Amino acid sequence: MVLPDAVLVPNALLPLHIFEPQYRAMLRWALERDRLFCIGLRQPGADEGAPGNFFPIGGIGLVRACVGAEDGTSNLILQGLTRVKFGELIQARPFRMAQISEYPSDCPNLVEAEALGAKVVEICSHLHDQGRSLPAALVQKLRHVSHPELIADIVTQTFLRDPIQQQRVMEEGSVSERMRLLIRFLQAQAAV
Repeated sequence: MVLPDAVLVPNALLPLHIFEPQYRAMLRWALERDRLFCIGLRQPGADEGAPGNFFPIGGIGLVRACVGAEDGTSNLILQGLTRVKFGELIQARPFRMAQISEYPSDCPNLVEAEALGAKVVEICSHLHDQGRSLPAALVQKLRHVSHPELIADIVTQTFLRDPIQQQRVMEEGSVSERMRLLIRFLQAQAAV
């Protein structure tokens, strides 16, 4: 599924309203099988129907809940599982289907990634103290998460509002570099 303003981050929940015929068909197909489908972010300015109009890295998610309406539309919650790289388009109709491969993270220096993660959490706390509308429990829980990749996922989904920024973080393979991007984006928010 290609969307103009949504990125599916691992470990995040994405609510979706499915109403277009192609995505209704895709959802039926997914629910009859493994309940999985991918989300790709449409490139800014790209034609909606163009075959390669989306970024090459996206997220695959599991349909956790789905409620269908009498008119054929559905509301669902998609849980991000992992980042994927889109390959060759193998089907265009009734919905797009592409080959995918997992897009793994690289974390050769865990100590560095953890230190950068601590800085990210510190900036998030500062944003919350400045009045950023977030549940206090989320900020408190973030302080107790030690795995840098999980911190990056939570912060990307919760604190970054710009889908292009979220996409840039998703595309970064290095966990440490992902943290550096988050620090830069979050510091820009704190300065506003």
